[in-house]
Amino acid sequence: MPISILKLSLMLMGPILDSIGNLISLMDQDTRKKFYFNPGDTGFKVFQTKFAKIGVAICWDQWFPEAARCMALQGAEILFYPTAIGSEPQDEGLDSCEHWQRGHAGANLVPLVASNRIGKETIETEHGKSEITFYGHSFIAGPTGEIVAAASDKDEAVLIAQFDLDKIKAKRSCWGVFRDRRPDLYKVLLTLDGSKPSP
Repeated sequence: MPISILKLSLMLMGPILDSIGNLISLMDQDTRKKFYFNPGDTGFKVFQTKFAKIGVAICWDQWFPEAARCMALQGAEILFYPTAIGSEPQDEGLDSCEHWQRGHAGANLVPLVASNRIGKETIETEHGKSEITFYGHSFIAGPTGEIVAAASDKDEAVLIAQFDLDKIKAKRSCWGVFRDRRPDLYKVLLTLDGSKPSP
């Protein structure tokens, strides 16, 4: 079996199509994608734009609360989660991403933009045809996880929301969610199985 050198990646472009940065999906991919894509090793990145400092996590990375927290701790004022997730034959009820993404917004007190494909795609493989229906339902959540704009699962849409980032920063500071953290107690997060890490 050939070794994969493909990486699931994203190019972040500015309003005049200037490159702001690029990003590679960090988590070992789920399902069949792990046979095609290698995980990235860049760490969680934030990007300074003209409007705000943003954190971006691609596709599978958005399932992990650690990704959102790492980007927020690095100063991300808005989180972006571009993805192309759809029907998973083994998990027909998987269309629940809105709940955990909104949780990332609320836990870090940052607005969040989740974009997803719509429509159907048929893929032909050596085993026959496979069809995926993308969930759509792109949305923007406010800093406490409330939905402020949403799209359907059928139609393309452009979503717009405005946030006062200074007020949100003041609220985050007032609530103390970063101030009151206890990193000395989080060493178990550095293990894969929750075992006590060695000193």
